[in-house]
Amino acid sequence: MTDGEHNPLKLDGKAAAAAIKQDLSERVEHLKNQGIEPGLGTILVGDDVGSRKYVAGKHKDCAEVGIASIAVELPGTASQQEIIDAVERLNADPKCTGYIVQLPLPKGIDANAVIAHVDPAKDADGMHPANLGELVTHIDGRNPAPRPCTPRGIITLLKHYGIDLNGKDVCVIGRGITVGRTIGLMLTAKDVNATVTLCHTGTTDIRQHLKRADVIVAAVGRAGFVKPEDIKPGAVLVDVGVSRVYDEEAGRYRVRGDIDKACHALSSAYTPNPGGVGPMTRAMLLANVVEMAERKLD
Repeated sequence: MTDGEHNPLKLDGKAAAAAIKQDLSERVEHLKNQGIEPGLGTILVGDDVGSRKYVAGKHKDCAEVGIASIAVELPGTASQQEIIDAVERLNADPKCTGYIVQLPLPKGIDANAVIAHVDPAKDADGMHPANLGELVTHIDGRNPAPRPCTPRGIITLLKHYGIDLNGKDVCVIGRGITVGRTIGLMLTAKDVNATVTLCHTGTTDIRQHLKRADVIVAAVGRAGFVKPEDIKPGAVLVDVGVSRVYDEEAGRYRVRGDIDKACHALSSAYTPNPGGVGPMTRAMLLANVVEMAERKLD
């Protein structure tokens, strides 16, 4: 797990994602030769700068691998029914292989009610209740449904660098639906075979759980939450959470992860933040869309 005797291995998400995109490009070309063109749809409601930038990045990724883009934009004043109508249109659009509803939605909109209208077979995020249920059902890990992108990206990144999780103790911090509550199901499936402890704000003495872990997955959105004294030497560190922290010396905001960078030297391997899990999340979204198209071919 180390690059040299003392140097921890940097788990470069950008490099791994680039390799995945190359493979996806070849698979997309094969699909097109069979008369199937994968298409990713996005529904963006309102003018949130972060959401707009994030959606633009997804369509840029699509262009890189040859996936068609279908962008749906609604004003921030759109009603819940108008958003649901947009969802139903993508459900019925044969050019749309899979799609996402960009969150957060404006205040007053029930996001869960909107997501419930998504066709599970077109759920590119893997977050529809039916697809989350598939995670529970498939203990062997052979899940045919779209899987949540960030947990899938984390596991794929670790496999890319030859990190075997079989029998390892993994401590997950954070119980959000995007990562914390879903990654445990994927890590404990028989094809990964890890043992998982899920910690959150109600956990007593969280630091003791961290110290015992072979692998730490931090997804709480609190900058530098995991300190060097919290980890055992040689642990693998996966830094998911993102915070914007003001750097007084630089006079601007910087992105910081949940794991203090001073922890890296004690680890056997770590993900940088940014540049670790983020690129893998985006790559897995593309992978979900391509796999949906391949099911049509089958």
